[in-house]
Amino acid sequence: MTATATVHRVAPRGRGAHRSITAAVRAAADGDEIRIAPGEYVEVLVLDRGVSLLPQDGAELAVRVLAADPGRPVLEVTAPGAHVGGIALTGQDPGLPAVLVSAGGLELEGCEISGGRVEAGGEASLTLRGCRVSRAALAGVHANTTGRTELTDTLIEDVDGTGVVLGSDTPAEADGLTVRQVTGSGIRVRGRASALLRDCRVTAPGRSGLLVEDDAAVSALDCRLEDTGAEGVRVLGSSARPEEGTGQGADGGVVLTDCQVLRTGADGVAVSGAGDVLLVNCRLRDGAGPGVTTEDASRAALVDCQVDRPHGSCLVARGNAHLSAQGTSMRGSRANGLLAGDRSRVTLASSDVRDCGFSAVHAGDDSRLSLTSCRIGATPEHGVRATDRAELTVEGVRISDCGLSGLQIDGAAGARVHGLSVVRGRTGISAESTGTVVLQECDVTEAERAGIACGTGTSAVLRDCRISGTGTAGLVIGEGATPSIEDCTVRDAAGSGLVLGPASEPRVRSVTVARTGKNSLFVGEKARGTFEDCVFAGAGGDGQAFPAVHVSAGSAPVLRGCLVRDAEEDVAAEKGARPVFDACVSRNVANAALPTGLGDALPSTAGGEAGAEGVRETEAPPEDTLEDLLAELDGLAGLERVKHDVSSLVKLMQTVRRREEMGLAPPPLSRHLVFTGNPGTGKTTVARLYGRILAAVGLLERGHLVEADRSALVGEYVGHTGPKTTRVFQQARGGVLFIDEAYSLTQYAGTNDFGQESIATLLKLMEDHRDDVVVIVAGYPREMEVFVRSNPGLASRFTRTLLFEDYGAAELVSIVEHQAAQHQYELTATAREALSAHFDTIPRGRGFGNGRAARQLFQSMTERQAYRVAELSDVSESDLVTLTPEDLPSPSAQ
Repeated sequence: MTATATVHRVAPRGRGAHRSITAAVRAAADGDEIRIAPGEYVEVLVLDRGVSLLPQDGAELAVRVLAADPGRPVLEVTAPGAHVGGIALTGQDPGLPAVLVSAGGLELEGCEISGGRVEAGGEASLTLRGCRVSRAALAGVHANTTGRTELTDTLIEDVDGTGVVLGSDTPAEADGLTVRQVTGSGIRVRGRASALLRDCRVTAPGRSGLLVEDDAAVSALDCRLEDTGAEGVRVLGSSARPEEGTGQGADGGVVLTDCQVLRTGADGVAVSGAGDVLLVNCRLRDGAGPGVTTEDASRAALVDCQVDRPHGSCLVARGNAHLSAQGTSMRGSRANGLLAGDRSRVTLASSDVRDCGFSAVHAGDDSRLSLTSCRIGATPEHGVRATDRAELTVEGVRISDCGLSGLQIDGAAGARVHGLSVVRGRTGISAESTGTVVLQECDVTEAERAGIACGTGTSAVLRDCRISGTGTAGLVIGEGATPSIEDCTVRDAAGSGLVLGPASEPRVRSVTVARTGKNSLFVGEKARGTFEDCVFAGAGGDGQAFPAVHVSAGSAPVLRGCLVRDAEEDVAAEKGARPVFDACVSRNVANAALPTGLGDALPSTAGGEAGAEGVRETEAPPEDTLEDLLAELDGLAGLERVKHDVSSLVKLMQTVRRREEMGLAPPPLSRHLVFTGNPGTGKTTVARLYGRILAAVGLLERGHLVEADRSALVGEYVGHTGPKTTRVFQQARGGVLFIDEAYSLTQYAGTNDFGQESIATLLKLMEDHRDDVVVIVAGYPREMEVFVRSNPGLASRFTRTLLFEDYGAAELVSIVEHQAAQHQYELTATAREALSAHFDTIPRGRGFGNGRAARQLFQSMTERQAYRVAELSDVSESDLVTLTPEDLPSPSAQ
C-alpha cells in the first residue's frame, strides 16, 4: 500500500463503511486497499482496477464471498495489480471458474477457493500463495495465458478433473505445490508453456501425475511420483531439451524440483506431442502402469531418481524415443525394470535395477541400449536380455541372482560387453544370437548351470573372461558354433570345463581349464576347432576317473602347444576320432598318451628339476595356509624390510580378492615385482614364498615358481626367441616367473642379439595373462634400475621394488645355526662367538655371497670337523654332532 493509497472499509453495518465489496471497489482507485469485516457476502466481484481485498484486522478466512450468479465466477479480474488475501471465495458451479483473470493480473494469498476453478487467460498473470483450491471440476487451476503463473505453498484437492493445467505460453513456477485427490492428471502442461516446479507433491491422481503435451518439455528435480495408475512418466513426441542453466526450454518446458507424485491412477508423468522430460532426484512410486514411458521421437532423462513398485515396467522406451537414466534406482516392478523396443535409444549409467517380475532389462526390436556401471539382479527371469535386432553395450556392470541367464543375447541382437560380472543365476551368459557378440574381461561365478553358453550356429568372441564355480559345465559351445576364445580361464566347474557341441569349430588360444569335476575338454561328435597354448589341469576331481581331454567319434580337433597335468588320464579318443596333437605334453598324469618329456617343446615342469637350459621349476607344497606361509616368511633370517613389504602386499591382495568376490572392479594394481640385492640375500626364497602366498590368497591358481635366466628366454637365430620365451612363460602360468639377472636381456648389443625381442614378448604375455602369472625380475640394484628404465613397458609394469640388504654378522650366524639344526649338528657357544667374529672380518663387497657364503662356511666346518674327529681314538655321539671354533677355516682359506 502506497503512502497516497486510501483504505476503504466494508461492513454489514456501521457508519463510514460500504455495505458491499462491489461498492467499495467502485469507490477505490488503483493501489487502494479494501478492508472487509468478517461475514458472508453474496456478490459477483469484478476487479477492474488494481486494488487489494483484505479481511479486517487480519481475520483470515473470516470473510466468505459466495457467487451471486450461478453462471458467473465469484471473482473476475480485468486489471493489473489486483490482490486478494485471507478471503474464502466460493463459486456455485464446480464446472465453471470460481475465479477468472481475463486480463491484467491477480495475486491470491492465503485464500480458499472452492466450488469452481481458478482460471487465467489472454495475457493475464496469476499468483497463488498459501492457498487452497477444492471442489472444482475439469481443473483446479487453469492458466491458459501468455502471462506469468506462480503457485507457492498451495494445495489443490478434491478436483473432478486435472489438478493444474498450464497452457499457451505461460512461464509458470510452482514451489511447495501439493496436488491430491484429483480424478485426472495431477499437473498438465501443454502448448508452449514452461514450468518450474520445486518441492512439489502429486499424490494419487486418477491419471498421470504430470502430463506434458504439444511443444512442452519437462525437467523434474527432487520429485516423487507414487501410486500411479499407469505409467509413472510417459513421453510422446519430440522437442529440444530445456536450456542448461535455466531449467526451461527456449520454446517452453517444465522443471520439477523437490517434488513428489504419489499413487497416480495413470502415468506418473506423461508427455505427448513435442515433449522432453528431465527428472532429477525424483521419486515415482506405486503407479498402476509403467514408471516412465517414452514414445515416438520423445526424450526423457532421469538423474538420481527412484522408480519403485510400478505395476508396469519402471522405464519404457518405444518408437524413436531417447531415454537415459543416471544414478537411478528401479525396484519392485511387476514387469521389466527397463523395456526398450522399436528404434529407441536408451542409456543407463550408475543405476540399480532389482526385484522385477520379468527380466530386469529387456532390449528388443531395433533398439540401442548402453549399460555402464550398473547393478542388476534379483529377478526370476534374465538379468539383461537383448533380442531381435537390438544392439547392447555393457561396461562395468554387475548382475546377480537371476532365475534364468544373467545376460541373455538371442535373435540377431548384437552385444559388446566389457567388465561384466555375473554372480549366481541359472546360466551366467547365454550368447545365442547370430549377431556380433564380443565378451571381454567378463567374470561369471556360481552359475547353477553353464558359466557361458554359445548357442547353435553362433560366432561370439570371448577375450580374457573368467568362469568359476559353475554347477555344470564352465563354457559350452553349441552345435555348429564357431566362437573365438582367447586368454580365458575356467575353474572349479562341477561338470566339464570346456564342452564342444556337435560340428562346432571354435578357435581357442591361451585358455586355462582347472579343477573340473569331469573333463577339462569335451569334444562332441564331428566337432573340429583349434586349441593353442592351453592348459588343462586337475580333471575329474574328488577321485573321479575322467580323462582331461575326451574326443568323440568323428571329431577332429587340433591341439598345439597344450599342457595336460594333474589327471588320471590325459586323452581318451572314441573310435573314429581324428585328433591332432602338436607339441602337446602331459605332466603328473597316471595314464598318459601324450609325451611326458617336454624337451624344447615345453620346459620341464617336474618339481625342483631343471628342464630346458636355464629353467627350473619348484612346485608349491599342497594345502598351504596363509598363516603358515607368513610364519615361514617371518622365520627367515634378517630381511626385516622385505618382510614388512611382503606383509603389506598381502593385505593389499586380500582386499583385491574381497572386491573381486563381491563383483567389484579390482583397483589398478601391478603384482609384478623387482627384487634388488647382492647374491645370497634370499631373493629366490622370498619369490617362492610370494607365489605360495598369492595362491593361498586365491590370486594365483598354483603358486609354483619357475626360475629362468637369459639362456632360457633368448634364442640363437631369427624366429627362435619368441616361441622360447612363450614356452617358459606358459610353464609359469598359475604361478611366479622368476628371472634372475634380468638386465642380461639388454646388456648384449649387436644385430644378432635377441634380448629385446624376449622383453617385447614378455610384455605382451604379461598383458594378455595379467591375472595368471606374476613376474619377478631380480639382480644387482644399479643394474636393475637401468634395466627397468630402459623400456617404458617395463617401467609401467614393474612399479614396486623390494631391496634385499646384505646380512649382518648375527643374521649370518643364525643361517649357519639353521643349517646345523637341519643336519643334526650343534654349535658351541664359543663357536658362535668365533663365527660372529669371522663374519665381521669378511668384506661386504659386490662379490660377497651373504646367505650362500654362510651355507658354504657351514659345509666347510662340517668337513673340517670330520677330519678332526677322524683323529680321535674314542669317538662319542657328542663329538660327531659338535662344531667348535677350531672347525672354522681361517679367513685366508675362504
